[in-house]
Amino acid sequence: MPKRSGAKGGTPATALLDRTGTPYRLHAYGHDPGTASFGLEAAAALGVAPAAVFKTLLVATGLPGAEALAVGVVPVDRSLDLKAMAAALGVKKVEMADPAAAERRTGYVVGGISPLGQRNPSRTVLDASAFALETVYVSGGRRGLDIELAAGDLAALTGAVSAPIASA
Repeated sequence: MPKRSGAKGGTPATALLDRTGTPYRLHAYGHDPGTASFGLEAAAALGVAPAAVFKTLLVATGLPGAEALAVGVVPVDRSLDLKAMAAALGVKKVEMADPAAAERRTGYVVGGISPLGQRNPSRTVLDASAFALETVYVSGGRRGLDIELAAGDLAALTGAVSAPIASA
């Protein structure tokens, strides 16, 4: 996959990809502020299957300090299985993080949270389905911007572990 600079629509996510020399494609699209699902909007706008577009969700782990929040990355047409996420993290349970806490932690706004280039990176779990795809799409760090890259590169850059954390 050819590398495309994020200079024009630069975000911390594209800066990380450029800095590490990771191959990626940047996809911008018109975002509708009234949309009900940012991820499904991205899939439709980009003309790709929703199973290839992944959303970034933060969960509260109940642990102190830097371990208090973790990131789950799942296809936009699926839900995050909180029990599976807790098991992947080795904790008793998790719950969805407060949106304001997620924004403070990542430096991104809800609907544009990227797993890449977060202000304060968190432990990350990437749904195992990502590795069956040639490339995956994740938020580029703002609404209306997605990054296409190899799942292995995404996992390497985020330190993600792979686990089946998506449910229907």
